[in-house]
Amino acid sequence: MSMEGVAWSAVYRVSTAQQERRPFSWATVRRIWGFARAQRGVLAVFLVLSVVTAFLAIATPLLAGQVVDAINTRSAPAVVVRLAVLIAVIALAEAGVGLVVRWLSSRIGETLILDLRRAVFDHVQTMPVAFFTRTRTGALVSRLNNDVIGAQRAFSDTLSGVVTNIVAVTLALIAMLSISWQITVLALVLLPVFVLPARRMGTRLARMRLEAANLNSVMSTQMTERFSAPGATLVKLFSRPERESAEFSERASRVRDIGVRSTMLQMVFVTALTLVSALALALVYGLGGWFALRGTLEAGAVVTMALLLTRLYAPLTQLAGARVEVMSALVSFERVFEILDLKPLITEAEHPVAVPPGPVSVTFDHVRFAYPTADKVSLASLEEVAVLDNRGGVEVIHDVSFAAEPGQMIALVGSSGAGKSTIASLLSRLYDVDEGSVRLGGVDVRELSFEALRTTLGMVTQDGHLFHDSIRANLLLANEDASEEELWSALRRARLADLIASLPAGLDTVVGERGYRLSGGERQRLTIARLLLAHPRVVILDEATASLDSTSEAAVTAALGEALEGRTALVIAHRLSTVRAADSIVVLEDGRVVEQGRHAELLALGGRYAELYRTQFATSEAEAELEQQELQSLR
Repeated sequence: MSMEGVAWSAVYRVSTAQQERRPFSWATVRRIWGFARAQRGVLAVFLVLSVVTAFLAIATPLLAGQVVDAINTRSAPAVVVRLAVLIAVIALAEAGVGLVVRWLSSRIGETLILDLRRAVFDHVQTMPVAFFTRTRTGALVSRLNNDVIGAQRAFSDTLSGVVTNIVAVTLALIAMLSISWQITVLALVLLPVFVLPARRMGTRLARMRLEAANLNSVMSTQMTERFSAPGATLVKLFSRPERESAEFSERASRVRDIGVRSTMLQMVFVTALTLVSALALALVYGLGGWFALRGTLEAGAVVTMALLLTRLYAPLTQLAGARVEVMSALVSFERVFEILDLKPLITEAEHPVAVPPGPVSVTFDHVRFAYPTADKVSLASLEEVAVLDNRGGVEVIHDVSFAAEPGQMIALVGSSGAGKSTIASLLSRLYDVDEGSVRLGGVDVRELSFEALRTTLGMVTQDGHLFHDSIRANLLLANEDASEEELWSALRRARLADLIASLPAGLDTVVGERGYRLSGGERQRLTIARLLLAHPRVVILDEATASLDSTSEAAVTAALGEALEGRTALVIAHRLSTVRAADSIVVLEDGRVVEQGRHAELLALGGRYAELYRTQFATSEAEAELEQQELQSLR
């Protein structure tokens, strides 16, 4: 590689390294070795061949000098031919070994990426819902992409580069000193001029690259949020397109300016290093030629010294940034390990038990619960804040007890923030209780396996979330072995079969991000069809019709009738008209059960439920009367 190529390589490697200042940690190195241990055989071969490559690189300059000496001394042509053939053989060997080293490097690096990504992805899936409510998705994805790749470079590039360059520098120095210590010392005098700018310029470029990366990250977040259906709607509703455009343009302009400055800085740096290299080469030829003319040095030795100079300066330039690259790799590993070190709050029992067969009861027994603080479920770096907001830990569910016998429907009602959805989350074990117990079929949910819990319990939430995939794929999340007939049966029972059959792609129709290509009622009925495919014995409905119009609500209610038939149900309802037929209604306020009974009983008590009921229906009647008045005025 030419000195200009070496300079560009050095600039890129140092400038792309993460410049975070953290103390060196042997604990991190030991954990890295834990991931690399499985490839120790391949790694050993890789390092040995890297050393062989360094030896082969030094052999060619030495042989080139011998060729020049052979020509000067008028040696037999066979000698020159033999040396030329040997140089060709070494070149072939260097190319072959280089290919093998590159293959091994790629294998080690890509296997490491695979192992790290698997470990992080699998670990993230064990985290509680609280983790995802706090974490920025982009920051989490970055750990799986940028940081994992940064960690991979430690093995595929940095490790082999450090080993090869150290060996190459050592061999080059030994060879040069054995030929002429005077020329070697003078050549090394220029070394600080050559090496120090690489570190300083690399640091400046890294800061500029980091600033550009942060700006690009902000622009990416802005585009992701504004280009989604809800985000675009919000921007249009509040007439912000011009301001959004101005903010985006300002950031994009700053990225452009940084790009221009960094390009010029790189060119100045590379030009300066190339110039210093040329001056050093001129020194070798001038001083070496002078020694040769005086008869104290062979002409071949001068050529050897000139060729060895590049073998000295190139690895030294790359070694100048090796510390930054090593620390960058360690930072990447540490950022990945930060994720792996987060302990999941919800863990499976060591010896899980099964849910008893048949209809299942639901019991809440003196349950108390407080949402976990941020330090238990999150990281400041994942929330992209300097310090975690550790508010929380305040009890929100206070000594709650109620039960649903097999096949019964229990309704939870109360003001917003009373704790209804929290109770649903405790039953589905999205969170664990702090005191008391939640039982399915008489078994504490903490003693069940995750598989048993998921197959026993089904849940329909208010937003009816769908993935950006086909209708078929979204349905098969509940039962991947479901047949075509089972899919259509679930859609018919959810009052959605005719609509899906009318679509050009049918079940293979893509629903769009979060299902926004479907109406709210259609999305909700599709999630009910998915629930029916799962065949749960216990169903949770969390405000499943709260955000629907009357027509959609009627269709969804009919579908819910299918979902609830023969199953134990926990229904959270904002509209009290939907829970009149419940076997028991639990009234919650501020995380406490204030009333419990059937509809007629609670109305007769004249307490909180009666108050909610009167308020809701009085509001509905007032709204109906106002609509009638408006219609009459229009006539």
